[in-house]
Amino acid sequence: MAASAPAGDPFEALGDPNRRAIVELLSTEGRSVQELADALPISRPAVSRHLRLLKEAGLVVEEPMGTRRIYQLQDHGIEAVQAYLTRVWGDAVARFRLTAENTTPAHPGAPEGQPRNKVATSSSRRRNTTKQSDRP
Repeated sequence: MAASAPAGDPFEALGDPNRRAIVELLSTEGRSVQELADALPISRPAVSRHLRLLKEAGLVVEEPMGTRRIYQLQDHGIEAVQAYLTRVWGDAVARFRLTAENTTPAHPGAPEGQPRNKVATSSSRRRNTTKQSDRP
């Protein structure tokens, strides 16, 4: 039997702080509803409702183990979210990294983070000109 597409939106499911906390707890190992409830400031029924929404979003799967159900992250759902974030934010992160790597820390009294190979721009020349004209 082929797995069906998740009914819920993973980003909507992750919009709640309790559901994000559940995902974080499940990132290390599978847990029962009681184990999750013990680690969170919410009741067992609330944990069960959050798990149902995470399951509908394709982020969590349950495995029967005796009389309990053990919940764990569903690799396919988590990988889909990660791929989306990489696709959307990958270029922005790369640009940020380049900027951060080519910026020196500010020295006391100096303007914050100047580029290592600073090229004078028209705006920086204007600032210098303005400052000189403001002097008595």
